[in-house]
Amino acid sequence: MSPAITVTDLVKTYGEHRAVDGLSFTVEPGEILALLGPNGAGKTSTAECIAGLRHPDAGHVEVLGVDPRAERERVAGRLGVMLQDGGVHRSATPAELIGTFAAYYDDPLDPVAIIAELGLDGVARRRVRTLSGGEAQRVSLALALVGRPRVALLDEPTVGMDPATRRATWQRLDALREDGVAVLLTTHLMEEAEQLADRVAVIDRGGLVALDAPDVLTAPDRGLHVETPGPFEPERLAAALSCEVTHLEGQRWHVDLPAERLSAVAVWFASQGVALSGVTVARQRLEDVYLRLTDNDEPASAHDEDAER
Repeated sequence: MSPAITVTDLVKTYGEHRAVDGLSFTVEPGEILALLGPNGAGKTSTAECIAGLRHPDAGHVEVLGVDPRAERERVAGRLGVMLQDGGVHRSATPAELIGTFAAYYDDPLDPVAIIAELGLDGVARRRVRTLSGGEAQRVSLALALVGRPRVALLDEPTVGMDPATRRATWQRLDALREDGVAVLLTTHLMEEAEQLADRVAVIDRGGLVALDAPDVLTAPDRGLHVETPGPFEPERLAAALSCEVTHLEGQRWHVDLPAERLSAVAVWFASQGVALSGVTVARQRLEDVYLRLTDNDEPASAHDEDAER
């Protein structure tokens, strides 16, 4: 099966600023690829080129095997797009907008059903300008999905949503994957990327710096965490296994050994007659990996104002 999205050596410039610099990746049908990067890294410009809204200055983009800009009519009916500034008519109601969008497609979802599914029943007849940020986001998501797309480009889809609504939205995106939809998801929420993405692409200054499954990117361990129901002598463990042992909290300790030495730790505790109530590998967080790759000292904000243009 061919990739649903193919980006090859993509370059996009604005004056002298190169927002996207030789970017290449694919997204397969039924895959969610999370595109991570600091503000101005090139995420939105990349999504706009894939959507056919901008023309690449170099390189090539294909969506479902065709150029999304040169053959827009062949792609438009199978592509759902949710950008940060979707240009939604703020004087219209969600019911009006979703019903109108549905009429553009040959086999759309039932507007009433998707309104209910995304929890918009109570605001369906209100003007968009009166909605909260999270409610407006759900309207934009409904507009992107009502046409039953085979490819969905979702730029910060859960910004402004409360935790319960965000979790419900994640379930909806999981359902897209199960239906074989290819999803390109840009987000600053590391938990969102870890929960949803099959693969994560990290870009910085317009270029790709990492691309792999979240558990692969976070795979290098940072030692072991051990927990005991009672006291033990950490200095004896450190001397026996030639490692550092530091206290975390309560009866939890960090043992500075790789995961491959877990059995040696367990054997030592058994030889001392000390029970273990838990041993876990202390893995990196995706946020730690992201910050290291992008050389940022501060966590990314929850919203990308997209300074790349």
